[in-house]
Amino acid sequence: MIDLTKLTTESRNPDTMNLDIMSPIEIAQIMNQEDEKVIFAVREVLPQIATAITWATESLKNGGRIIYIGAGTSGRLGVLDAVECPPTFGVPPELVVGLIAGGDRAFVKAVEGAEDSQVLCEEDLKRIQLKKEDIVIGLAASGRTPYVIYGLRYANACGCKTIAISCNKGSAIGKEAQLAIEPEPGPEVLTGSTRLKAGTAQKMVLNIISTGSMVGVGKAYENLMVDVIQSNEKLIVRAQNIVITATGCEREEAKQALEQADGHVKTAITMILMGCQAEVAQKRLEEAGGKIRIALQQ
Repeated sequence: MIDLTKLTTESRNPDTMNLDIMSPIEIAQIMNQEDEKVIFAVREVLPQIATAITWATESLKNGGRIIYIGAGTSGRLGVLDAVECPPTFGVPPELVVGLIAGGDRAFVKAVEGAEDSQVLCEEDLKRIQLKKEDIVIGLAASGRTPYVIYGLRYANACGCKTIAISCNKGSAIGKEAQLAIEPEPGPEVLTGSTRLKAGTAQKMVLNIISTGSMVGVGKAYENLMVDVIQSNEKLIVRAQNIVITATGCEREEAKQALEQADGHVKTAITMILMGCQAEVAQKRLEEAGGKIRIALQQ
């Protein structure tokens, strides 16, 4: 029988023992109060998160991928972060991958028993042809999910960098990974419901890692999303606004530059700031590793 009694995420919160008789405003207040603890828990592990950013950036620069593995809420958070990267940073969907125990259908409906499999994650990683240049990030609020444990073991055997993100210190997945990130926001308002504070903590960590690594490979200029994909009317206007903000040009000039740059925001910005044609701007960006600041300095 699995012993969950020592896990912080399974402990009872002494401040919510009367949750069942609280008024709506009392429930809202206590949950808001508890959520404040997430920020401080994540703050304590910022050095480890910084290492994760460095490793993820190196993987991307070396032709590798960021791969999240998890089950349940943790798995869904990994998938969510992965699918948000292409429209935000203009990367192909296969560059950041989210694997959830039970497959894509588990995102909307639980697949019973999938998280307890000792072979399923290895099979999933083989299916996407895991390579040593990839970085594998295992997610489990409890820190004991077999799907993640055995996935990390396989990734280690393949020579990958491995990271574990859990909300229990000294977790089992943390011991399997080369780097453990373990923010511990404490017992949940609703005992064991790790979609609450633990889920929020994991989402915060993933936000920092994916954003930081994408910045590291040149996906931002100043604090602007310069590789945003123009997939709808809102994003078309956003792309124009980014060019205008970065260069101080008028909207018509931004539109023309984007058209000449085949919609590539980063190229359009470089064209205007350097006063050059698209081909020259693209060459300068390639030489600068995709970073506008370096291209301008050259």
